[in-house]
Order: sequence, then structure tokens, then C-alpha cells
Amino acid sequence: MTQTSPDAEATLGELTAQIQRALAADPGRQVSLIGIHSGGAWIAERLHRSLGLTTPLGSLSSAFHRDDYGKRGLPSEMKSTDLPFEIAGADIILVDDILFTGRTVRAALNELFDYGRPARVELAVLLDRGGRELPIEARYCGRQFPLGPDQNFVLTRADDDSRRLRLSIE
Repeated sequence: MTQTSPDAEATLGELTAQIQRALAADPGRQVSLIGIHSGGAWIAERLHRSLGLTTPLGSLSSAFHRDDYGKRGLPSEMKSTDLPFEIAGADIILVDDILFTGRTVRAALNELFDYGRPARVELAVLLDRGGRELPIEARYCGRQFPLGPDQNFVLTRADDDSRRLRLSIE
């Protein structure tokens, strides 16, 4: 049986709808989105626009907080953390593209807390592929799509700003 990749745009639509429902249920809530570089930052940009948020959009790099930093080394294109609002006391939705082991999210939380202590942090992911090694779960998830250890998804952004997911076998 061959698996096909889920439709990234439809999955993003589901993720957006989940967050919209949560915000509608709490009308006074002022959330700030922070995307984890690089795929999570792309997703956060689209969510920010689709949700019509007026709070600034942030992005962060988890590279220096990864527990496998020594093995992986630095990314070929190092992105910097940009948090244009006060983190202390903020209500944050941390956004990533694909949730796998949980190590990127753990590293992102460490980076985030270097800037202050938020009032609340929730996790939104486009796709949960299973295989967690840490007790981390997304509050908002576009789709669950379990993969084997030799499989992975690659998120790409097209010129028209649409996203595509491609299944790759290692």
C-alpha cells in the first residue's frame, strides 16, 4: 500500500478553523503567534493573515537549544529569533509545521523562556506524524498522519505562497 501526502492547503484550512473556534469561544483573548523556523514560520504567517490578528507576529530559531546540536551542527541557513512584543505575560500560540519527536518544540520553549515567562503557551502544528520521544502534544493540529521511522514529510512553499507536503522515504 502506498501512502500519498496530505493536501497541505486543506490541512492548513482545518488548523485555521480549529484556532478560530478557540478564539471565538474566548472573545477577549489576545493571542500572539510565534512560528518556529522555517516551516513553522511559514505556517504562522498564513495563520496570522487568515485569523486577522492585530498582535505582532514572531518567529524563533530553536537551533542553539537542541539537544542534538553537536550531531546536527548549525543549519545551512541560520535564521534569527524575532519577537517584536513582550513575552512576559503573553498568551502565545507556538506554531510548527510537522510534529515528530517533540525535540524541536522543547528547544523552542527553551528559547522562548530566554525572553520571559509567558502567561500561556499552546502548540499548533500543521501535521502530527507520530513517533514522540517527549511528552509534547499539540493543542491545535491540522491532521494526524502517522509515518514509519524511515519516512518523512517535506514542506515546501510555492511561488504563489501555497504550501505542499511531499512524502519522502529515507
